[in-house]
Amino acid sequence: MDSPHEVLGVEPDADEATVVRAYRRRVKETHPDQGGVAAEFQRVQDAYAAIEAGEAETTAVPDARDIDTDGVDTEAADPEPAEAQADAARLEYLDYEVLAEQGWEIDDGDLFEKASKADLDPDAYGRLLVNAGETILEAAEERGFSWPFACRGGACANCAVALIEGEVNMPSNHVLSDGMVDEGIRLSCMSRPASDKLKLVFNVEGLPGLEELRLPSQQFR
Repeated sequence: MDSPHEVLGVEPDADEATVVRAYRRRVKETHPDQGGVAAEFQRVQDAYAAIEAGEAETTAVPDARDIDTDGVDTEAADPEPAEAQADAARLEYLDYEVLAEQGWEIDDGDLFEKASKADLDPDAYGRLLVNAGETILEAAEERGFSWPFACRGGACANCAVALIEGEVNMPSNHVLSDGMVDEGIRLSCMSRPASDKLKLVFNVEGLPGLEELRLPSQQFR
């Protein structure tokens, strides 16, 4: 067994910023969607959780061969109980790239009214249902859309969206600053609806402050 710091590849006295950077790197390396192994991905999650909880000195992380991967949650989140979710949320979405093409601003009060009248392609603007227990990213993918993402573990900004209206639960976030969250930025791979209706702009990872938080992603088709 290894210590949590050994799993992340950092020294025991590493500061928080170093630990987070190492966590982000290891999430990308080990995530099954990126060619990694589920058991090793689970080790990374367990190691980071132990360090975050201040339990690194008393915790040993099992070897990958000793981990039952049948129960590994590759979303790296603690899902809300299904009974706590609304039956389904109605999500209205808009691609950030459309704003530059149309000369719109993300803080326009009538942004979605403009979008509804602009005869945009369904990939760029539309509505979909987010079922109970689904993350926003999962809902988009289940309905055939290819929204950007990389780690699925809350450790990068590739899947970032700007929440314009409504509320979401984002139980895990290791990359967005408090200021970004206050401005409505959320991680679609982590976020589940907490209101019946949502409006958001996706594909915003190029916004100022977010671009440097991206990871290389072969998944963004």
